Amino acid sequence: MPIAFWPAHWTRLQRSNATLVTALLLLVLVVATLGRLFSWLPEPIGSNAQTFAEGARTTLWLTLVSGAVGLVLGTATALARTSRWALLRWVARFYLWVIRGTPLLVQILFVYFALPLLVPGLRLPEFAAAVLALGLNAGAYNSEAIRAGLLAVPLGQTEAARALGLGRRHVFLDVVMPQAFKMALPPLVSNFVALLKDSSLAYAIGVVELTNVGHRIQSVTFQPIATLTTVALTYLVLTTLVTQATQAIEYRFDIEGRSQ
Repeated sequence: MPIAFWPAHWTRLQRSNATLVTALLLLVLVVATLGRLFSWLPEPIGSNAQTFAEGARTTLWLTLVSGAVGLVLGTATALARTSRWALLRWVARFYLWVIRGTPLLVQILFVYFALPLLVPGLRLPEFAAAVLALGLNAGAYNSEAIRAGLLAVPLGQTEAARALGLGRRHVFLDVVMPQAFKMALPPLVSNFVALLKDSSLAYAIGVVELTNVGHRIQSVTFQPIATLTTVALTYLVLTTLVTQATQAIEYRFDIEGRSQ
């Protein structure tokens, strides 16, 4: 639901909350009723409606879990990159160098097939391996957005907070981090939406998400147009609703600097 749809006399907070709640409710409704909606479509979609619905739910769940992992890793890496300790900065740079310099598909395959050989006894299920690889990849890109936000906070605000007697922890949590998060929010939102689409690469290790479902059905029915069109439209609906929810969060924090 676009922000402009709501009454003009509503406050920014009211419009953002209404958009966020509406987008989330629509997302839950779509995911819950997707199987029934697809069952009305002609073959080969109708007979595989529940399979498509389960694939869409797996895609969404994979995105949410990986996004949470990526946010935590990104924050930790950004803090390490701005740390006073050289060892932490070196480890963070090495992590970013490896992840940002290799394809995501290779990373997913490495975590699933090669990691158990490097760490004996560590055999991750397909879903867990995909979450780990996607989370590592998202964390690398999130870290640069968060680090840019941290560096964008004026040094004078930190010095003023310390002059008022605030400790280092309170300065960071109450002064620096809120402003850094606000400035980092747009690229973080963009990374999350991109993660929803990148989760399709998990099909390479057998995760039964939306792309994998479409590939299996078109391989059996030999009807790629209907099958892949359904997959593409499902991704389009999911990304549209997720984008509306994330834009509502941006609007809530007045990212563009317009108070209304």
